[in-house]
Amino acid sequence: MGNLTVGQIEDCTLSRALSERYLAYAMSTIMSRSLPDVRDGLKPVHRRLLYAMYELKLNPENGFKKCARVVGDVIGKFHPHGDASVYDALVRLAQTFAARYPLVEGQGNFGSVDGDGAAAMRYTESRLTSTAMLMLEGLGSNAVDLRPTYDNEDREPVVLPSLFPNLLANGIAGIAVGMATRIPPHNAAELYRAAQKLIEKPEITIQGLVKYIQGPDFPTGGVLITPKEEMVEAYALGQGTFTVRAKWNVEKKTKKNWKIVVTELPYAVQKSALIQKIADLILQRKVSFLEDIQDESTTDIRIILEPKSAELDPEQVMERLFQLTDLESRFNLNMNVLENGKLPRVMSLKEVLQAWIDHVHEGLIRRSSYRLDAVNRRIEILEGFLKLFLNLDEVIRIIREEDEPKKVMIQTFKLTDLQAEYILNMRLRSLRRLEEFQIREEHAVLLGEKGELEKLLASDQLRLEHVSKDFLELEKRFKKRKEDKRLTLIETAPEDLDLSGLEEIDKEPITVSFSAEGWVRAFKGHGLDTSSWSFKGGDTNAFSIEIQNTDKFFLFDSSGRVFTIAASDLPGGKGFGVPVRTLIDLHVDSSVIGILPFYTETQEILFVSDNARGMIVAADALGSEKRTGRQVFNPDKGHSLSYIFEITDENHILFLSKAGNMLIFPLNQIPKMQRGKGVSLQKTRGALIKAIKLFNLEKGLVWKDKKSPKMEKNLKLWIANRGQQGRRSPDWI
Repeated sequence: MGNLTVGQIEDCTLSRALSERYLAYAMSTIMSRSLPDVRDGLKPVHRRLLYAMYELKLNPENGFKKCARVVGDVIGKFHPHGDASVYDALVRLAQTFAARYPLVEGQGNFGSVDGDGAAAMRYTESRLTSTAMLMLEGLGSNAVDLRPTYDNEDREPVVLPSLFPNLLANGIAGIAVGMATRIPPHNAAELYRAAQKLIEKPEITIQGLVKYIQGPDFPTGGVLITPKEEMVEAYALGQGTFTVRAKWNVEKKTKKNWKIVVTELPYAVQKSALIQKIADLILQRKVSFLEDIQDESTTDIRIILEPKSAELDPEQVMERLFQLTDLESRFNLNMNVLENGKLPRVMSLKEVLQAWIDHVHEGLIRRSSYRLDAVNRRIEILEGFLKLFLNLDEVIRIIREEDEPKKVMIQTFKLTDLQAEYILNMRLRSLRRLEEFQIREEHAVLLGEKGELEKLLASDQLRLEHVSKDFLELEKRFKKRKEDKRLTLIETAPEDLDLSGLEEIDKEPITVSFSAEGWVRAFKGHGLDTSSWSFKGGDTNAFSIEIQNTDKFFLFDSSGRVFTIAASDLPGGKGFGVPVRTLIDLHVDSSVIGILPFYTETQEILFVSDNARGMIVAADALGSEKRTGRQVFNPDKGHSLSYIFEITDENHILFLSKAGNMLIFPLNQIPKMQRGKGVSLQKTRGALIKAIKLFNLEKGLVWKDKKSPKMEKNLKLWIANRGQQGRRSPDWI
């Protein structure tokens, strides 16, 4: 919208007004809140925190100050936002499990890897670390531009000088409008080494850089298993995925008594939540190869996993846990950063590293120019002092006798205004002979420094060599410190392990019970006496099947929908179970007509409606992990799916209608379909089906009457083809 004067109103469409305001908000979020600057790797709130602490002189050599004081300065002078968000940012800069190289040293409770929050800012204290001082070095030497603060009462740096590669060393995460960034931390010594190689050989490839930067280096350690070629691709694109696993070992008391000890977790995984997840899996019998889990952590991580059997393979146990829990996690790389603090762009590893080198190089130019100006000024002053000593008596006379001594001295001794001013302000005791000697000595030193600075500023090559030399010194410094050694191990991704041994340990025979009122549960064992089962008042057992606790089973409803349920999701048989509607989305007008085990994808299920329409469906067309199931059979309007059968060795089917007609025909006359309404199986003339029986013709038909089962082999009269009406049923039916 145009520039408006006070009181002026401009008409515009709602869509235009909304789009312009949303764009302004989006750009504000991107530029001033969520995305880091590629040069110092900081968001505005982090930069202002460090600068406020720098102004408070909270250097590593000085004492701590209350975090409340720091936060107060930040929100009062630089960052007009809520104190909670600023304090959270300060806390994260100090957390050793969140920041690979903490920029703030905290004193007090700054949270834990369990997800515990920090103490209130009135209780905690903080100061800058030596790493943060590297970020701030050069602020007093015009290394970066300063801009007015939000209220124009102070000034703040646009970006920090950042002799430390903070963006890559500490990583960062942020979400803006329509874009996000997530960069993992890396090893500082490796970054300095790679930067030297990039200066030495600008045409170096990403693959060449990865020889020096081995991959992310997380503060919590862990094991990086991402293949090198995938890392190279991710770094080249600026987007990709890194897979990190927990570090673990086996402690053995005897050959038949061992336990797994987890000593390092993947980055950003909360220990307490992870332990709770594994404990839940044990209770749900999804990891029945584990007996127990214990947390013996103090300052170091120590999680104990007790196996159920000493015969198990620890590698297989951990492989299964990696699949099921956050003991293995993925870190999504997205190097979307502000290029020179202006435009967001996804940059490659080489581009990010080069942008930081260029920033350090620019800082060197600015610091050198600032120093050269200071040296020239001091040389000018010293040369004036030397003229003073050569003409001391005359200078004293002029000062004592002349009305305008400054003007006379300038004319007499060819002094500059600056030289004359300093001579007039000089103390008499400085006129000693020793002072003259020191001035001449300082003058000679400064002339030498001036020559070096002029050479440096005149040569791009010399400056880059200077930067590379600084990087080498910093590389050595970070290599010396024990806490700066690489924490995250690099290992080759393991081959796919055969976990069938675990599955055998997992397997337990269970009997699934589904009650008439829709409650489902699992009893341990097979061949159980169903009469001993207890149900809620008036409820009874409707269906039961015998399977393993690692199996899945199908549940069929009257609308023709099929649901797949994992036995491991069922509660034990001690209570009354759970309503089936808590496991699946069963329509209010539908009822459950049966359950069948799911063994193989080739097993076949026969669907039959109450009006004698049906089809055969292979099990692989039934499975669905969704709560809503899969619509397989579509009954005619006013009718419903009423019968389901698993076909084993049967080859014929018997239909008995309520009209009293019986029809037998071969099963192979029923078509196999994946879904649909099926075909007519018996002509019922409006009557519904009374009974259905699958049997093997060679073995005969076994039919139970009120007295006892009967075997019948003489069935020729009723054998016909599918879709016929059949004959009047025999007396023994």
